Amino acid sequence: MSDSQTTSNTELTLAAKIEAMLFVSAEPVPVAQLAAALDITASVVERGLNELDESLLTRGLRLQRNAGRVQLTTAPELAPLIELFLGLEATTHLSRAALETLAIIAYQQPCTRPQVDSIRGVNSDGMMKSLLSKGLVQESGRTDGPGRPILYSTTPEFLQHFGLNSIIELPPLAAPAEADVDGEHNVLLKG
Repeated sequence: MSDSQTTSNTELTLAAKIEAMLFVSAEPVPVAQLAAALDITASVVERGLNELDESLLTRGLRLQRNAGRVQLTTAPELAPLIELFLGLEATTHLSRAALETLAIIAYQQPCTRPQVDSIRGVNSDGMMKSLLSKGLVQESGRTDGPGRPILYSTTPEFLQHFGLNSIIELPPLAAPAEADVDGEHNVLLKG
């Protein structure tokens, strides 16, 4: 039996089929679209995605998930090599104000600019425009409140920039410092 006959008779795994579809897709793909193409349920696709995700850990690719969509990306730890290979400029650095604004959006998403402003204590209009132009945040709808302010959320580019596969990989927010560490009560100063 020739190699071509052996290959044609070999059934590829579900993970391999999903990998092939994600490889040719230029955009993140909804899990439902993968399920429809494979004529299987979304839960079976999720099992295949988990298998693929595990097999990619020893390779140069990763699965990235965002808002019910999935795509193949290069491993974040290979970013310097890829930048060098492609002749790209160093990764864009973000100012402290931009990082602050981006962190608020990442943890509160979807959120409005007034919500960001109230947390930061300053007007964030310039930072929002900058983050939008860099493709790190996107408009994701409008609230039903007065004036119907725009809701903002992070993008797949945000995940790539920070080497995350999913928004759930964000580190947990630090708990507020305990005011009553030694069991003593705070005492008001009397004047």
